[in-house]
Amino acid sequence: MERSIHGHTGPPEGNAIDRPDRFREGDFMSTYLEFEKPIAEIETKAAELRRLAEATPGMDVAEEASKLDARAAQMLKDTYAKLTPWQKAQVARHPGRPHFYDYARSLIADFTPLAGDRGFGDDNALVAGLGRFRGRSVAVLGHEKGNDTKSRLKHNFGMATPEGYRKAIRVMDLADKFDLPVISLPDTPGAYPGLVSEERGVAEAIARSTDRSLSLSVPMICVVTGEGMSGGAIAIAAGNSVMMLEHAIYAVITPEGCASILWRTADKAAEAANAMKITAQDLLSLKVIDRVIPEPLGGAHRDPEAAVKAVGDAIEAALAECNGKDGDTLKRERREKFLRMGRSLAA
Repeated sequence: MERSIHGHTGPPEGNAIDRPDRFREGDFMSTYLEFEKPIAEIETKAAELRRLAEATPGMDVAEEASKLDARAAQMLKDTYAKLTPWQKAQVARHPGRPHFYDYARSLIADFTPLAGDRGFGDDNALVAGLGRFRGRSVAVLGHEKGNDTKSRLKHNFGMATPEGYRKAIRVMDLADKFDLPVISLPDTPGAYPGLVSEERGVAEAIARSTDRSLSLSVPMICVVTGEGMSGGAIAIAAGNSVMMLEHAIYAVITPEGCASILWRTADKAAEAANAMKITAQDLLSLKVIDRVIPEPLGGAHRDPEAAVKAVGDAIEAALAECNGKDGDTLKRERREKFLRMGRSLAA
């Protein structure tokens, strides 16, 4: 069913967009990453002091709690200033990061998801539809991972099947027909690699989606918001402007997959991440992407609303750069961008 996510209708129960309060302050604290444990201990102590003060009238712990807050903030700043590629991968996968429906709820007015590939069925991992971005009609594509066990299973952890990419092609066709810019938000560990996916032609679907991205006569703006892994991401990321959030990752394969191939064990994932140049900063220096979008201190999961706004501002600026360019120019610049990238990396 195709329906609006605003007003009284919306996506099925379990999507983040049904729960606009899922980013309540402090929610991120339930999932600290391994390297954040020293910070967690201090923030937990500060929270415990405040709870104790609430339960004990007259008890003044404001000064001590403030000192702990300041210490935790400095540790957070120092830690995130020197994250390793593997640590960035962990941040990119943090369950508290904004996902597709969170961006759609905040940035796209009257977003209407379109269901089905008109061939086999619908795919819940890759969402595609139409709406208005800051007053401008657009087509929107992106991966949804889900936020709890039920929704993650529903959305297959963001791993799309062939019909997801064929749905994306259908929406891109509509965008071309009605002169709508395309906004793409890839966030996936890769396309679903199961037998049913292979049987229905996942490689062909990815190739055709990539080709359709490159042949669009309208602007295509892409932002890797978390993981941009393998063809599952590039299939909707061959745009005029490709950007990444500061702690997002982007590569032809996951670090675990690379380690399993090279060393026959996923235990070497951290070593693989260091060698693969998967970070936004590395990819900007290699000219694989066009811009790095800063995240709030401590990652997008600590201040999702600020992260979503930053993405919206970056998209608006990228669309402005495409103003006045005709379809042939947009298509030529997009193709030259990727051909130039290949020549640069081969040099």
